[in-house]
Amino acid sequence: MTKKALVVWGGMELHTPERGAHVVRQLLEEEGFAVTVTPDYDALGADDIGSNDLVVPVITDGTLAPEKINALIAAIRAGTGLAGYHMGLATTFRASVAFRYAASVYWVQHPGNIMTYRVDVTRPDHPIMAGIESFEHTSEQYYLNYDPAVEVLATTTFSGEHHAWRKNVVMPVVFTTNHDKGRVFYSSLGHTADELEIPQVRTILKRGLLWAAR
Repeated sequence: MTKKALVVWGGMELHTPERGAHVVRQLLEEEGFAVTVTPDYDALGADDIGSNDLVVPVITDGTLAPEKINALIAAIRAGTGLAGYHMGLATTFRASVAFRYAASVYWVQHPGNIMTYRVDVTRPDHPIMAGIESFEHTSEQYYLNYDPAVEVLATTTFSGEHHAWRKNVVMPVVFTTNHDKGRVFYSSLGHTADELEIPQVRTILKRGLLWAAR
């Protein structure tokens, strides 16, 4: 049976969410998924949300009515996968405690803004990271609050150049976890859709999407 995915985009245009959503669509369609792409946030809480094998919010901030959030969380707990990159998950629906718990991550800062930093692969044995070596990346280096239950696949280390009190802090860049029966994938890479064309970033994202799908 064909797997279904829902990709919902919106929020800050700086993040090029519509273009990014269609990159996600392309990656999934290459693997045979039937993908719906929409700017309608309410789609995430529709009556049939649980029929999707994967949901991908490409959304900065935003709000969703509590009953819609509850429907989304129920679907994830029953097995619908949840995946996001950069702003997606880390900034999506900031005011919702229930969504924060499922997303397992919350963005708080990117000291120095656009800069070059190193992404260190910590789990080369994981299928998402297989064959990918540590690499330099130029973008926002995300400082995150995250759930200690996550399985970290790649990290970055803060130099302290911009916030000296955070020198040598090691921060997840890519992780997986579960929210009840639903798989959750997150990568902080992908400030704009252009970054999703970088081979390592694109490969990590595609594999993560597939890993999270039911």
